[in-house]
Order: sequence, then structure tokens, then C-alpha cells
Amino acid sequence: MKQDLSDWDEDSPPEPEAAYQDLVRALKRNSGFGLYFVQCSPGEAEQVIGKIPHDLPQKKIELLRLVEPISNLYERVIDLYSNKQFEVLLITGLEYSLYKYEKRKFGEITEGQFSNLSSVPPILNHLNQQRERFRDDFPISFVFLVRSFSLNYLLHRAPDFFDWRSAVFELPTTREVVELESSRLILEGDYGEYLKLAPEEKIEKILEIQDLLDEQHQTENIRASLQFELGGLLHAAQEYESALASYEKSVKIQPHYPEGWYRRGNALGSLELHAEALASFEQAVRIKCDYYQAWFNKGIALYKLERFKEAIASFDTAIKIKPDYHQAWFKRGVTLDELERYEDAIASFDETIKIKPDSHLAWYNRGFALLNLKRYSDAIASFDAALKLKPDYQEAWNNRGTALLNLKRYSDAIASYDAALKTQPDSQNRGNSQGITLGDLRTNENANTSVEEAVKIQPDLHQTFYNKASCYAIQGNIDSALENLQKAINLNPDKYQKRAKTDSNFDEIRQDERFQALIQ
Repeated sequence: MKQDLSDWDEDSPPEPEAAYQDLVRALKRNSGFGLYFVQCSPGEAEQVIGKIPHDLPQKKIELLRLVEPISNLYERVIDLYSNKQFEVLLITGLEYSLYKYEKRKFGEITEGQFSNLSSVPPILNHLNQQRERFRDDFPISFVFLVRSFSLNYLLHRAPDFFDWRSAVFELPTTREVVELESSRLILEGDYGEYLKLAPEEKIEKILEIQDLLDEQHQTENIRASLQFELGGLLHAAQEYESALASYEKSVKIQPHYPEGWYRRGNALGSLELHAEALASFEQAVRIKCDYYQAWFNKGIALYKLERFKEAIASFDTAIKIKPDYHQAWFKRGVTLDELERYEDAIASFDETIKIKPDSHLAWYNRGFALLNLKRYSDAIASFDAALKLKPDYQEAWNNRGTALLNLKRYSDAIASYDAALKTQPDSQNRGNSQGITLGDLRTNENANTSVEEAVKIQPDLHQTFYNKASCYAIQGNIDSALENLQKAINLNPDKYQKRAKTDSNFDEIRQDERFQALIQ
């Protein structure tokens, strides 16, 4: 009997065994071409694959297990059928051919939004176009074991093929399977691993969680944990609003779950909602007072809100709980630097380096604090340590040059600035290839675009040119000074025209007509 999707009774699903026996009877009766769809979880699909041969001994059964995206199912079937004569073909893994071409946001996928798809995956176009060939060339029963995601896709994007279905069977998941699969997903949950997943793998994992969330046998506590994992996957996919929605559901069910509030705060922070993030982290540490990661992220939220003294107190609490927490020592130093407490900042960076000596950022920021204290030789030593770890660190080369400039080691300073420019030679060339003069810069749209793109890649590019110009001016190398000042002004006219007018480094060339023309 042909069964329509509208026949499904979601309020009273059949027992799993009853639905399975309906499938067995349908296959037993059928001879010739037939098209069957079984909605089930991957685990249930494996159970069907194992049971069908025993329950249909009179039929020769074959399995086609798809483990990668395909665009042509007919060729796969004809190759199999020409070598083995069979009457029933079980097919799994159609999902992989849909994941690859799924371009919507993951959050939309979880909401089952199929009506707004702009394209059709090649495999579904193929099934629509080749349905007569399947019917005419294969006198067999096709049994697609699919998730609800794939079934909806077939319904909306392969209607010609899907309309030939002989029946649709829904295998409801048992309570035991729900508990087992839910526990597996929760135990496997790891945000770091989620970040490594390919887009198709994220979709697969998200749908697996979504299916379990929709199960009628699901407990509320497990539902909260699954929402937590779903939020982690969505956050890893940088879909912060959808991630936040999942975390909201998790903490609504389990309001005393500190990790839920912590992850909620992270999602809010990613959305630049720092005041709301702060409240979430505060809730997390209220529940779990030794939650050092939440104390740290509370400090980050306070830092973003420019509440620096409170941020330091939060970092201090994180460090008290976990003394070797190098991230907290580092961010504490950065915050102290904002308060111009450079000596204290250096002490924090020193602690960071004790714990993590290969932190180029800690060495660089230590050097920057020393530069502000006018301890130029010590600053150079710190910048050198940063550059040993990260030779293409433009900011370190640039500030190293500034320290050398203040020590009146002009040739060494120029060499350091040149090294800064060499870290991104393509962006330097793009910034200067069309922006030759101020007149060009003001009238040439392409020049403006090129310069803007260069500065996005190297935000300190203009400062480096200006610093080089200062060195050359002090040395009396007028041509080189003017050339580099021109480049700096091309990149940031408002800043460097104004600055050069009063900068004593240019006193030696101030009366030069070319200099006067540049600063007007």
C-alpha cells in the first residue's frame, strides 16, 4: 500500500518492531521495481541491515553503503547489479551527498528550513532526471535508510523521484537507544574537536543531536546537556546567535549548570554583548566559585567594558585558583598596561614567560611596556626574544626600530623598519603601486582602494614608513626622508601631515620646499 507523508501520526508513532515488520511484509510482497524510504537513526539503520537478511530468506539482499558525496547513484547501482543479481538493495549514507552542498547556516538546518533553499544538490537533480531509468533497468526494491533531514530534502528537492515511493516507514527510537546515543554524544563532546570538524561533519553532528532532542523518550537533564553540545557546535561554526539560543535552552532547563552559563557568556562575548556576557560569567562563578575559566572570561568582559581595575581583580582570582594559568597572567599584564602601570605589567609578563617561555606575545608586550618606561635596551632584548619565536612579527620589528631610534642608532633602526616592511611585501607593494602622490590619492579611486587594503593587512604600515622618514631626516638623507614620509602620508594623510608639522625629527629638512609641499 502506498503511504503518504501526511499519513504519519506523530502523536501515536508505531512501535519500532511493528514498523519494521510492516517493512518486511512490504518487501516480501513486492516483485520488480519498488522505492521505499525508512526514516531512522544511523544506529537503527545498522539494526535493520543486520535483521533483514534473516527475516527475508527468500530474497537476495545487497547493501550499498555510501561513505562520501556522490552525484550519480545510477552508475553505482549498475556496477553492483551487473556483478550480483539481487532483489533488494539497502542504501545508507545519502546524507553525505547533501552535507557537501548544504550552504545554509547551521542554525537554519536545525530549524528544518527547506523552503528557502536556492540550489539543489547534484545527487537530487540526478535522481529527478533518471527516475525512469531506475524503474526500467532495475527490477528490484530500493530501500533508502535515511534520517529525517534527508527525507525532508527528498520531499522538497527531489519530488519527481520521491513521488514514486512505494511506502515510507518511520522507525521510532526506543528509550534504550535514546539513552545510549545521547550518552555517547555527550561523552564525545569537545569544543576543541568541534573546531576541527569539516562543515559536512558539523552538519552531521548537529543533525544527530537535533534528532535526539526531538525524541519523545528524552529526559530533561539529557536534553539540557544536548542543547549545551549543540551550542558548542554552533559556536565552533561561528554562528553565535544560534549558539546563544541553544545555551539559553540549556540553562533554562538546568539553571544551576555553571558550564551552561559560562558558554552562554562566551557566545554573548562573541556577539560583542559584553555587559550581558559579564552577567553570565558572574552567574557561573556564583554557582561554582573555583571556576577559574569563568573568572578569567569575566575579566575579559570587564576589560572590554574598560573597567580595568575590576578586570585585574578577576584575573587575580583566576590566578589564585590556578597559579600556572598563563593566559590570566598575560591578560593581567595587558590590562595593567592600559592603566600605565608598566612595572606591574612587566612583572605579569615575566610570570607568563616563566610558565610559557615560547609566548611571543608575552615577550612583545613586555618589550612594549619597557619602551613606555624608556628602557630602550631592555625593550630591544624583549623584542628580539619575540622575533626569535616569530620572525615575521611586524609589530615587534617596528617597535624594535622605535627603541633603536630613541638610542640614536639610526642605521639599525632603519634596518629594523625594513624588516617590518618585508614581513608582508605584497601589501607594501599594493599600498604604493598606485598611491604615488597626494594628488593621486585624492583623485584616484583605485589608489584609495589599494591603500585601504594594504593597511587592513598591515595596520602599522604607515607608522613604519613615518619612522623610517624620521631616521633619514635626522641623518640628513633628505631624499630618503621625503620618499618615506610621502608613503606614510599616502596611507594616512590626516595623521602624518599634522604630525610632521611639529615633529622635531624633521627640523633638519623643514625648510625644504618638497617637505613644505608634503605637509600642506
